[in-house]
Amino acid sequence: MRDILKTNVSRRAVLGAGVAGASLLAMPAVLRAQDKSLKVGVYGGYFKDSFDKNIFADFTKETGIAVESVAEPTGEAWLVQLEQAAKAGQAPADVSMMSQVAMLKGQSTELWAPLDLAKIPNGSNLIDHFVNKYPDGRVAGIGAVAWYITLVTNTDVFKEAPTSWSALWDPANADKLGLLALVSNSFLLEVTAKTHFGGTNALDTEEGLLKAFEKLAEVKPNVRLWYRDEAQFEQSLKSGEIPMGQYYHDVTGLAAKDGQPVRSTFPKEGGIMDSGCWALSRASSKVEEAHTFINYMSQPKIQALLSRKVGTAPTVKRDLLDLTAEEFAAVSSDIDPIIPRYDLYTTKADWLNQKWTEMIAG
Repeated sequence: MRDILKTNVSRRAVLGAGVAGASLLAMPAVLRAQDKSLKVGVYGGYFKDSFDKNIFADFTKETGIAVESVAEPTGEAWLVQLEQAAKAGQAPADVSMMSQVAMLKGQSTELWAPLDLAKIPNGSNLIDHFVNKYPDGRVAGIGAVAWYITLVTNTDVFKEAPTSWSALWDPANADKLGLLALVSNSFLLEVTAKTHFGGTNALDTEEGLLKAFEKLAEVKPNVRLWYRDEAQFEQSLKSGEIPMGQYYHDVTGLAAKDGQPVRSTFPKEGGIMDSGCWALSRASSKVEEAHTFINYMSQPKIQALLSRKVGTAPTVKRDLLDLTAEEFAAVSSDIDPIIPRYDLYTTKADWLNQKWTEMIAG
């Protein structure tokens, strides 16, 4: 899941000798309008299909900009492709939805063309942390969509929902947990810091990181499965074989709607909010079209539509949305989220992976 557009520009032929001259004069403008296009990269599969079906055709109708959707490969392969292409002055996609770690890595090589917020007035609708900036303040990306990882349980095994991430450490939950297997996608260091050390700023130093690793290591007797395959854990959660863990809020909610005995809980410390940004390749010549697109996607009505149709959490402020309380709860929460420390996964990646192997996964 973590892993755009058909155009229908038509023009009426202008008939009659009396307006022939006007028709000829209008033709260059028509051709220019039909030439407006944009390549947009989004995560492939269901995600891309949902965008194609529910979002992009209407964008074309409203703006006259034809969108060609490009399915991005998973992981950081797309970042590498964009980087190599930009060196050759090419853009496989003009605008791409990029992970936060990929955004930071792209910043280091000036891959992202700075965005002009004056041309994205709807940018003011966004929650502040969804405006991704270069160290010098230039805007590198704008929040596209978000999603949550929450504390999930099997309702047959756990009659009452847990209220805190501290349940992961509870000795009563020995051999009952399914947790994500990598330091860089589980965000369990951040969960540990928020639950036991007052917040993720406790991870600012190596000393603080080591304390978090030591505390996180205490959950190991409770872990039945460190999973990379989402489907494997989801099935075990449904069956009750592994009745507690961390998983995606939207997917769990869909399973519950289908009658599965599962629930998703936003702990009092907050769910883990991950997200993707719209970013413009420096090699793209479609700067104006890109700004139009990002501005369109930053509208509250479009963010609400994404929540309803794609299952993503909105990146704009809650009070601007027409989502009902039930619709909002299906994808998001008013509890302050745990925001991953993406900076650590770029500046200390090797060290973190080594410590994870030594202290957690070993």
